[in-house]
Amino acid sequence: MVDDAVRAPLPGAVLFACNFNRVRSPMAEALLKRALGDRIYVDSCGLRRDATDAGESVDPFVAAVMAEISCDVAAHNAKTFDDLEDDSFDLVVSLTPEAQHRAVELTRGRAAEIEYWQIFDPTLADGSREARMAAYREVRDALAVRIAERFGR
Repeated sequence: MVDDAVRAPLPGAVLFACNFNRVRSPMAEALLKRALGDRIYVDSCGLRRDATDAGESVDPFVAAVMAEISCDVAAHNAKTFDDLEDDSFDLVVSLTPEAQHRAVELTRGRAAEIEYWQIFDPTLADGSREARMAAYREVRDALAVRIAERFGR
């Protein structure tokens, strides 16, 4: 294990970005806030609004799998890059190739890091409710591992 004295300092502000800000990015935001939200600012956004959104801020499967680990995402409000109140992030983690392109635009000319985390889109999973829940759990757990590896706290 790496000693805290030789670890890279934590970024002051982290943004997670995906396509609609209803599945992967809110999961990542909630997980990092739970781990380090008292030490860094964490936010998330999407490229655009989901045209099929029935008024829910997060996908109902996201709410269910996050509740399984006592992580409430009910207060999450889906937003786009244009809705961000501040765009000065030290680290932007894009979770889709499309969001990666927008992250590059957002940080152009700034001293910000950009990372792309290839994370499966669980909305593409077919099958029974339980099969779909399993896909969402896999994404939640993959994000938790990536966050632990990246931020190591």
